[in-house]
Amino acid sequence: MALTLTDQELQFFVYSLRNTSEYDFSEYSDKSLKRRLIKVMTDHKCTLNSLVSRIKNDKIFLEKIVRDITVNTTELFRDPMVWQHLRHKILPVYKNNSRINIWHAGCSTGQEVYSMLILLSELEMLEKARIMATDLNNDVIELSKKGQYKYRFNIGYFDNFDKVIRENPFNFEEYRDVPYEKYFHIDKVRDTLSVKEELREKVIFRKHDLVKDDPINYARYDLIMCRNVVIYFNYSLQNKVFEMFHQNLFSGGALVLGLHETIMGPAAAKFEKRGMIYFKK
Repeated sequence: MALTLTDQELQFFVYSLRNTSEYDFSEYSDKSLKRRLIKVMTDHKCTLNSLVSRIKNDKIFLEKIVRDITVNTTELFRDPMVWQHLRHKILPVYKNNSRINIWHAGCSTGQEVYSMLILLSELEMLEKARIMATDLNNDVIELSKKGQYKYRFNIGYFDNFDKVIRENPFNFEEYRDVPYEKYFHIDKVRDTLSVKEELREKVIFRKHDLVKDDPINYARYDLIMCRNVVIYFNYSLQNKVFEMFHQNLFSGGALVLGLHETIMGPAAAKFEKRGMIYFKK
């Protein structure tokens, strides 16, 4: 029989987690949180009570459960059409700026961050870029810093690399033969794909909770990437996060969300959507 959770059981988990740790999931979408929590219980073959008990007594297990609940799947140049738009329509606007500040909020295991760095490098904008990457979970941050992934798992995503870096959808005659080895150390025997140090050292990685923390480091950003994160928040929390992004973008700054995420409610009046990108009014 498939596991189920009542609303009361879900609130028991949220309350227990909040009183045991720094994590507060009270404003996450109930539907999404239930689905993730049921998967965790199934994977660990445990009841809700035993899960909560172990969380209270095992900090390492606590971090793992938070990671399992919150980590979103990510990949190199996920949704290539978004990256093509960034490359040819958005980032060139900042070409003559002395500096460009970018915040990856909810960076997960880092593939999106390194996709941005590769793109900036190809646009000859890497030196002027200041990149902040944040996530809720410490374990995920450590994985992002290392920038080392499974080669065979990620080889399929090189097709995304080709579509964004080598090809130009706005000029099919243009093709740039950029080798993957320009940005990665590839070891097929050890099954590793490692981001080169000159990219990794360009990023400041920090633990950060969008639910309760203020933005960190730079006062204003030209571009905020927060893809496939707010879809797991409830309506109230989404608007709170959008308001924070609005306050911390430069006028006319860009906010990139996931393809299935939309700004609704009070925050919608503060942004203008052009194509796939939101711009601060």
